Amino acid sequence: MKAFLHSLMLLLFMINIANAQEKDQATSDQLVEYYQAQRYNDALNYLRSAHPEPVTDMKVLSSMAYTSQMAGRLADAETYYLRIYDSDTTNTRVLFSLGNINMRKGNNLKARGYFTRLLQKDSTNFIVFKDMAQISLDDGDSKITMGFLGKANKLQPTDADVAGQLSGFYIEAKKFAQAESVLNAAITADAENIYLIQSLVKLEYAQHKWNEVVTNGEALFQLGDNSAYIRNKVGEAYYYLKNYNCGIETLSAIQSVFQTEGTFYFIASCYKELKNQVKAIEYFNKAIDAGISPNINNYYSEIADSYSTLKKDKKALLAYQKALQFEEKPLTIYAVASLYDGALKDRKNALKYYRKYLSAKPPEIQRGYVIYAQSRITALNSRR
Repeated sequence: MKAFLHSLMLLLFMINIANAQEKDQATSDQLVEYYQAQRYNDALNYLRSAHPEPVTDMKVLSSMAYTSQMAGRLADAETYYLRIYDSDTTNTRVLFSLGNINMRKGNNLKARGYFTRLLQKDSTNFIVFKDMAQISLDDGDSKITMGFLGKANKLQPTDADVAGQLSGFYIEAKKFAQAESVLNAAITADAENIYLIQSLVKLEYAQHKWNEVVTNGEALFQLGDNSAYIRNKVGEAYYYLKNYNCGIETLSAIQSVFQTEGTFYFIASCYKELKNQVKAIEYFNKAIDAGISPNINNYYSEIADSYSTLKKDKKALLAYQKALQFEEKPLTIYAVASLYDGALKDRKNALKYYRKYLSAKPPEIQRGYVIYAQSRITALNSRR
């Protein structure tokens, strides 16, 4: 009888194991299907239904944490990872995930804390040094950023992102030899990396190595890089090399929306060296226009209005006249006329500016001002 009961219990146990294995396999297959389709929200909901709380299995919690993170449910992911971390504070993978989640949430303070703990356990983690550099950059601490980038670069000298960023800091600090060393190592591994060659051009430009700027800049054009930044640098290099026609050609190829005061200045300078004074004047004028804010008239007009409110009429007049030097807007002209007419009691200049206002052909929306200006001209003329 005991032998029979023992055999029955063993059979039931084996059946339960088989059922559990079959269930686990079905769960695994369903999750794989969700993951492959990148349906992470569905995968998380499925995991929760298959493993109701309280969940104590670390593997299940880890799956829930990862799936939440991939689904963009960062608060849930952080909660799950913290539960895992509470049971194992040596888990570097969890520290990395917690740091990453907080970076995505914009909480750099917490992210830095987790990454710092991770680096105390693993000082060879390239990604963490890279992330710590980004956090320091966001905080505006360039010195610490350089330190982390330097450590990341030592671990992976061929990483283009780190090499480009680090060389940029070295260039700004005028540490040209270090910048060149960093870039050469990365470019050796990837000779057609546009990002790295752009950084090299920046370095060569900073050192006034004009031939190298042209050579590498033209190589970038061949690789399909038509950025305004590189074209400006190459165009300027051609100017300094006294190859003025190539300078004009290179700079003129920049799309008009990206042409700057500097672009026009060097085109003008090239024309001047070629003794084409008409073109030189044209482009120097374009440089002047590009260098002046289109809103400067408004700024001076606002200053004038504030002076008028303070009853400082002469200062208000000077500010309005300054505004008119940059752009003769009809309403600014009207304001000057009104100031002469009212506060300053200057009939002659009031007439002059009211007439100038009308000749500026104000828009229909200013019809009320036009009618008033006409009436004031009539009134002021009658006082002669």
